Amino acid sequence: MKLMITTAAIALVAVSASAAAQYGPQASQPQTNVPAAQQAPAQPQKAIKLSSGAQKAVIDLQNAVNKNDTANIPAKLAAAQAVARTPDDRYAIAELQLKAALAAHDNNATAAAVDAVANSGFVDAATGAKLYTSLGSTFYNAKQYDQASATFQKAIAIDANNAEAYTLLGEAKFAAGQKADAAAAFQRAIQIQAASGQKPDQALMKRAVSVAYEAQSPLAVELGRDWAAAYPSPDSWRNSIAIYRNLNHPDVEGTLDLLRLMQATNALNAGDYALFAEAAADQGNFNEAQAVMDAGVAAHVVDPTNPQYRDIISGLKGKPKATAADLVAATKMSPSATNLLRIGDRYYGMGDYAHAADTYRQVLSRSDADKDVANLHLGMALARAGDKAGATAAFNAVTGARSEIAKFWLAYVKQQA
Repeated sequence: MKLMITTAAIALVAVSASAAAQYGPQASQPQTNVPAAQQAPAQPQKAIKLSSGAQKAVIDLQNAVNKNDTANIPAKLAAAQAVARTPDDRYAIAELQLKAALAAHDNNATAAAVDAVANSGFVDAATGAKLYTSLGSTFYNAKQYDQASATFQKAIAIDANNAEAYTLLGEAKFAAGQKADAAAAFQRAIQIQAASGQKPDQALMKRAVSVAYEAQSPLAVELGRDWAAAYPSPDSWRNSIAIYRNLNHPDVEGTLDLLRLMQATNALNAGDYALFAEAAADQGNFNEAQAVMDAGVAAHVVDPTNPQYRDIISGLKGKPKATAADLVAATKMSPSATNLLRIGDRYYGMGDYAHAADTYRQVLSRSDADKDVANLHLGMALARAGDKAGATAAFNAVTGARSEIAKFWLAYVKQQA
């Protein structure tokens, strides 16, 4: 791909008539039309005042550059640089150096000239960053990806909050085959956009997710979750959760908790309904398995005549379904923490989130409880019941491997009214 950037491009092109007058009289020169990608940033507003010791050398260099006297430009440039004493001197010389480099179509010479402009002490940081950003795109379009990356990093060194430079750095890293580094650069651009108060660009977020996943980078999970949080939709939730599952291979417990989130966000597809029902049935939660299949059929996503679903539906018909009375009786029998957790899961599968939450709290009071699973399930029940504060507190209490799943649920909770 060819980088198209919106900032002013690198060239401080042909010296304008007013600038030339500052350096001394010269014959009028024909105007050159510079392509849009090489338009210069505006000339500095303050007038350029050459020191008396540098003026003659700068005018000599200007004349050589305007005549395209390539044989004498290097010597004239060296002579002018030797007598430069002020930021104005250095800027005027660097501007002419840049013009000569552009005329010669020499990217390396252009890079040296941009360094000279940026380091002259005359231009502000924003101008210097724009110069490096645009120069980097020139290297990129020439397929000089390492040079492009190094140049974008110079822009970032000047302006650490330059989201555009980070985005272009990401593209250069990707083109060079450094996908994990590219994803990290894209993520930084997204973070800068968010920190500035603007909603990160969705195309950039999707690009970051795609590149990170191609790299099999752990960043893919975080980026995918951020994408779903910023742009919630069945598609973003389905894809972000799929990325987590593909990279981390959660156990049945974790898979069920993610499928429950997909159910809450309307992100289940036909295959997910089957997986959900089978996983719930594996835990003996036939109530939830049945409810899932019924919901899939009602949504016209699951075709009950399809052999895959027909067998699941048929198998569930003979399975015992707990009633509310059954669960009350089971709770009174002082079950183990694990069995009590499953009672809570059955309440959850029946849509009785209040009783589910009460049961999960009982689990948390047990010394033999898996508190990470219990807090995660408590947060899920409270989230579905509309208790944002309670759900947030429960999810934040989850540690270890389950914490990543809790972060997905936290993103969901933050989206709720």
